[in-house]
Amino acid sequence: MQNKYQKPTGSYISFMSNKVKSTGGINFAQGIPGFDPPKELTDILSSISGEKIHQYAPGNGNAELLDLLVKKYQKQYPFTKDDFLIVQGATEALSLIFTYLSNEINGPFSALAFDPVYESYKYLPGIFNKKFVTFSFEKDGSVDFKWLKEVCETQNVHIIFLASPGNPFGKIWSKKDMLELVKLCNDLEIYLILDAVYRELYFDTKPYLPIDKFNQYLFYVNSFSKAFSITGWRIGYLAAHEDHMEKIKSIHDYIGLCAPSILQEAIVRYLKKYQLGEKYILTVREKLAENYLLVSTELTKLGFVIPKIKGGYFIWAELPDAVYDGFKFAIDLYDEQKVAVIPGEHFSEKAKGFIRINIAREKSEILEGLERIKLFFAEV
Repeated sequence: MQNKYQKPTGSYISFMSNKVKSTGGINFAQGIPGFDPPKELTDILSSISGEKIHQYAPGNGNAELLDLLVKKYQKQYPFTKDDFLIVQGATEALSLIFTYLSNEINGPFSALAFDPVYESYKYLPGIFNKKFVTFSFEKDGSVDFKWLKEVCETQNVHIIFLASPGNPFGKIWSKKDMLELVKLCNDLEIYLILDAVYRELYFDTKPYLPIDKFNQYLFYVNSFSKAFSITGWRIGYLAAHEDHMEKIKSIHDYIGLCAPSILQEAIVRYLKKYQLGEKYILTVREKLAENYLLVSTELTKLGFVIPKIKGGYFIWAELPDAVYDGFKFAIDLYDEQKVAVIPGEHFSEKAKGFIRINIAREKSEILEGLERIKLFFAEV
C-alpha cells in the first residue's frame, strides 16, 4: 500500500496543484489567478485571430510592445528599445540571465536568495552545478546587512535573486534597504536579479525598485502574467545593461527564439487602448488586499500566525501549535476537504510548520476554502 505521505521528488507546487487538476477541489496551491483576464483583452485576442500574425515574432519582441515598455519606464530610467527583451514568461527571463551569467563569471560561485525562497531561485543554480545559499531576515523582517556582506564574501556569492513583494513571503523592501542592497552588490560586484512580477500588486504603497540606479550589476525581470491574470500566455520581459544584452539575446535565439506573436500583438493593442491596463490592475490590487485581510483574520482565529505583508499573491502562514508538520497538514487537508496548499518546507528548511496560501482567487472561492479549512479543524 502506497504511503500517502510519500514526498514528491519534484516541485511541491506541481504536486499539490495537480491533485486539484486531476480530482477537483480548491487550488490555493499554485500561483494561478482565479480572476478572469480583462474582457477587453480577450475580445481583442478573438478579433485578431484571423489576421496574419501567426508566425514567429521578432526575436527581440514586438516592436510596438518594446516602445510601450520604454514609455512605461521612461520616468525612472532613460531606457531604449535595445535594453528590453520579450521572452516566454518571467521564468524564461530568470533562466536566460542565469545561463548567461554562468558563462560570464569565472570559476565556481554561489547564488543567494532570501529565506523563504521561491523555487526557481532555489533550484535554478543546481541545474548549472552552482552552489545556492539562503539568507534569513531578522525576526522583525529587517536585514542585517553587515552579516549579509560577510555571507556574500565567505560564500563567494556572485548572484542575488530578489522579489518585492516576495513569494512566498510577501515582504516589500523599503527604499532604504533596497538602496543599501544595491550598494552592497555594486561594491562586491554581485549581480542583482530583480523579479518584479508582483510589483503592481501591492495593497497600498507601490514598492520601490531601484530602476533609477540601473547599471551593469542590475537585471530587471517582469511579465504580464500576474498583472493581467494571463499566466498561460507566457509573455514576460527583461531589461539588462548594454554590456550584457547582445550575448543574452544571442542565447535567447537558441533556447527561446521568441514569445508568441499573436499574444504579444493582443497585449500591444490592449495597452494602447486602455491606458496600459491600469484600471484592471487596480481592481486586482483591491481584491488581493481584501482577501489578505479576510484570510489572515479568519486563520488567526484558528491559531495560525500570519506575518503582516503589503502585497503579492500569497499568505505565508505558521500553523497552529497543535499542527507541527506542514506537509502532513497539506495532504490531510486536501484528502479530507479538497483544499490544496503548499507546505512551507518547499521554500525553506526552517519552515516545516508553515504553509503558503494563494489568495489571488475570487471572494466566493476564498470563503468556500475558509469554510472547508474550519471544518477540517473542527474534525481534528
